[in-house]
Amino acid sequence: MSQQPKSRPKVPEGKARFLVTRQKEANERGFVGYEVIWEPFHKEAAYQTPKRP
Repeated sequence: MSQQPKSRPKVPEGKARFLVTRQKEANERGFVGYEVIWEPFHKEAAYQTPKRP
């Protein structure tokens, strides 16, 4: 049996409509995490107080 490689291959950045995923650096135990960045679905309008009657 051959040994598994110690490092993970670099994964390209994943892009979807409202989502971007990036690979993080490996920690001391070799765990590789992923960073998930969500883009907003809706535009937020500035709040205006209603007129008084």
